[in-house]
Amino acid sequence: MNNTDIRKEAKRRINIMKGHLDALSKMIREDRSCTCLLDQSMAIQNSLKSLDVLILDKYLNSDVAEQFRSKKENAIKELLEVFKRKQSRIIL
Repeated sequence: MNNTDIRKEAKRRINIMKGHLDALSKMIREDRSCTCLLDQSMAIQNSLKSLDVLILDKYLNSDVAEQFRSKKENAIKELLEVFKRKQSRIIL
């Protein structure tokens, strides 16, 4: 995917998330069941994860790939920092 395609896909996924958020807000106003709210919340979270994968793919295939050719140590350090930040946010 080129940068234009990635931007279009990112915008598409963000619009999907906006739709899910609007739906969740409406469901809360309508006092829908907790299971319905949780389903909608999980859909939002999955959409975010999907966007994360898209961004990470671009990052790995462009920025990291280039850094490995020129500044391998910096690339490894930066990649580990991204991984550590992601790991510290995992909630069980």
